[in-house]
Amino acid sequence: MRKQAICAALEDHELDELQSIMIASSLAPHQTLVEEGEPRRKVFTLTSGMLRLYTMLPDGRRQITAFLLPGDYLGLGDEETYDETAEAVIESKLCGFPVAEMERLMELHPRLHARLYQMTRIALRQARDSQMILGRLAPVEKIASFLLVLSARAVEHGQPGNPVHLAMTRMDIADYLGLTIETVSRSFTKLRVQGLIRLPDAHQVEIVDRRALTAVAGIEPR
Repeated sequence: MRKQAICAALEDHELDELQSIMIASSLAPHQTLVEEGEPRRKVFTLTSGMLRLYTMLPDGRRQITAFLLPGDYLGLGDEETYDETAEAVIESKLCGFPVAEMERLMELHPRLHARLYQMTRIALRQARDSQMILGRLAPVEKIASFLLVLSARAVEHGQPGNPVHLAMTRMDIADYLGLTIETVSRSFTKLRVQGLIRLPDAHQVEIVDRRALTAVAGIEPR
């Protein structure tokens, strides 16, 4: 996990400084970490579990914008407030760092600043992935793209890419893709009937034919 985390930028003897400002915390499923609009006082690294980021639309609907995996970073940028609500999908553990103290350490350790810049670039790429998924016209294309991107992200985070583990619910997926839960279920069934995936249970998807799934999604595999 250290390879994906903030501390990857520091040497072993420098970690004491980072650990001195670190605040470990745990979240139960569905427990809120930060709410949209709250002052941004801490930045976080997810060490286990999964978080969903979401915003509430004017009509009261929830729009999930991202799912964070272990090693992902929350609180990037220099905004004064959090622009999204972060909530645990499953039991999760995090390391929190006060913003002021983190800024001080970045001045002392240029490598840390460079690492945070790299993580910002990763977050921007993930945002592009999300836009790419949402840009698909057909629901089955969105589901196929979602599975492939999640599989690739799992590999990047040192986890198996197949089967794809879906810690989130079908409702979460629907709120992320802008679909109804019924449409999400039908799309999974269609991909299963076509022989592209298997569904061992509600939280696992086995990719049977990655090339065909990629063709459905209309993207290049990583």
